[in-house]
Amino acid sequence: MAELPLTGGCLCEAVRYEITEPLVSSGYCHCHRCQKRSGAAASPQARIAPGSMRLLSGEEHIRGWQPPGDGWAKYFCSNCGSQLWSQSPDGEIRAVRLGTFDGDPGIRPADRQWLSSAAPWEAVPDDGLAHFDGPRS
Repeated sequence: MAELPLTGGCLCEAVRYEITEPLVSSGYCHCHRCQKRSGAAASPQARIAPGSMRLLSGEEHIRGWQPPGDGWAKYFCSNCGSQLWSQSPDGEIRAVRLGTFDGDPGIRPADRQWLSSAAPWEAVPDDGLAHFDGPRS
């Protein structure tokens, strides 16, 4: 387990945050939205406990995009474009991008979700992780 608080931020370091409780879970999302916003086949992320994230700096640089329908809102730095986290439609759940942590977050992805949308140009690895055609249960 990683030492708390966990810290992280964007590429230009305008946005900084800390997580004060252990991460809840971690996985890769293969949905089309994650592919489009990341330019990659999947987005590695970790769900955090509600209320465990505190912004240390850069709140004025955070921008969000709410997709139509029931998609999760995406938050990023308006200076450098770094993807920071997504948030459930009800605002209860946040998933922080693993690549934004300063060091080892102490958790490893346990599953791959939305494999029904997996990119045809990259094979899904046979890595022993749980697979879900839609959202993980």
